[in-house]
Amino acid sequence: MVLEELESRGLVQDTTDRDLLARRLSGGPVSVYHGIDPTASSLHLGNLIGVLVLRRFQEAGHRPIALVGGATGMVGDPSGRSDERNLLDDETLVANLSGIRSQLEKLLDLDGEAELVNNYDWTRDLTLIEFLRDTGKHATVNQMAAKHSVRSRMESETGISFTEFSYMLLQAYDFWWLHSHHDCELQIGGSDQWGNITAGVDLIRRRSGVQVHGLTWPLLTRSDGAKFGKTAEGAIWLDPERTSPYRFHQYFIQVPDEDVERSLLQFTMLPVAEIADVVEAHQRDPGRREAQGILANEVTSLVHGRPAATAAEKAARILFGSPVDDMDEAALEAIAAEVPTSDVPDGGFDAASNSFDLVELLASTGLASSKGDARRGLAEGSVYVNNERVSGEDTAVAADSLLHDRYLLLRRGKRRYHLLRVESQ
Repeated sequence: MVLEELESRGLVQDTTDRDLLARRLSGGPVSVYHGIDPTASSLHLGNLIGVLVLRRFQEAGHRPIALVGGATGMVGDPSGRSDERNLLDDETLVANLSGIRSQLEKLLDLDGEAELVNNYDWTRDLTLIEFLRDTGKHATVNQMAAKHSVRSRMESETGISFTEFSYMLLQAYDFWWLHSHHDCELQIGGSDQWGNITAGVDLIRRRSGVQVHGLTWPLLTRSDGAKFGKTAEGAIWLDPERTSPYRFHQYFIQVPDEDVERSLLQFTMLPVAEIADVVEAHQRDPGRREAQGILANEVTSLVHGRPAATAAEKAARILFGSPVDDMDEAALEAIAAEVPTSDVPDGGFDAASNSFDLVELLASTGLASSKGDARRGLAEGSVYVNNERVSGEDTAVAADSLLHDRYLLLRRGKRRYHLLRVESQ
C-alpha cells in the first residue's frame, strides 16, 4: 500500500487520521493534490520530493493533481519564512508557470490520470464578499494565529502583513474547490504546510460535512544541518540552464555517506529492498562511493533523462583524468558547459604539417600566461592533451588527435582545463 511505502521511505511526518487514511487509500483510487509556488521559472530539489510523492501515488493507482499556485503565488506563503515575499506580476507568473509545466511533464504522466491545475483559474473571478462569506466565516482568527507559521511571524520584529496572513484561507479554499470539482480527498506537502493543510481539512468538514485527509513529510536537511538542495552558489534547480546536468549529477555524487540511504529512498524510484542491497554493499566499501553513483545516475535520469545522466557520469570521469578515447560527443558537450571552451584561434593550426601549435594554443586559451610560460609547462610535464601528458619536446599536435574530428581537450596541472572546438582545418 502506498502509505506503507511512504513510511518505509521516511516520507510521513503527520497525517490527519492515519488509520482512516489507510482504509480510504485501500478502498480505491483517491485524488491527491500537492501545491507548488511558482516563485521561479524552474522547480528545485525541494520541489522534487513532493512531485515524486505524487508520482508514487500515481504508480499505486491513485489520481495525482499538481497545483501550480498562479493565484497564491501573487500573495506569498509565510510558512518557513522570516520575511515577506516579493509579490509576482502577471507576466512573471505566466513565464514561471510555463517553465514549471515543462518539468512536471517529464516527472508525471499528465496524459494519464495526473492533472495539472492553476488555482488562478478559479480565484480570478472570486469576489471578496463571496470569499469572506463562504470561506472566511468558517475560520476564526484565533485558529489562524495559532498556526506556527503565522505565530512565529507575528512575534518577529517585522510582523506579518494581512496579505500573507490570508494565505492560509486561500489554500484552504483551493482544497475545498478541488474537493468539490475534482473529488480530491487528500492534500500532501512538506511539514511546514501542516497548518495550511489542516485549515483546508477543517473548511471542507464545516462547509461540506465531509472528512478529507492531509499528509506531510519531514523537511529534508542534510546530516550537517544544511538545507538539502542548497549550495554556496544557491539552489539546485531542475532547469538545465540554471543547474547543468553535470553539476546536478555532481551534487548527488558528493552527498555524505550519512545521507545517501535517505536520499536513495526519497529521491529515486528504486524499490526499497533494492536500496537496502545498495546500502549494504556501500557499507562494505564506502571508499568506492557506489551508492552515491547510483543515486546521482537515478535522480539525474529522472530529471534530465538517461542520456544526460550518462553524459554527466562520463564527463566527470574525463575531468578527473580518465582516458577520453572512448568518450562520446554528449560527454564532451557536457564538459563544454563546465570548463572554458573556445574555437581554435588564428595561428593555432598549421596547414603544412596538418597539426596544431600547442604553444600557441596554451597561450591563447590562458592555460599559459605567455608562449614562454607554455614552453616551461611543457618542459615541466604539466601539460596534457586529451588527458595524456605531453613531453617537453612536443610542440605540435597532429590533427588526427581531434576527438570526433572536432574536439581537443587541453589541461595544465590537475584541474585547469580548456576545451577547443574545431569546425574545419
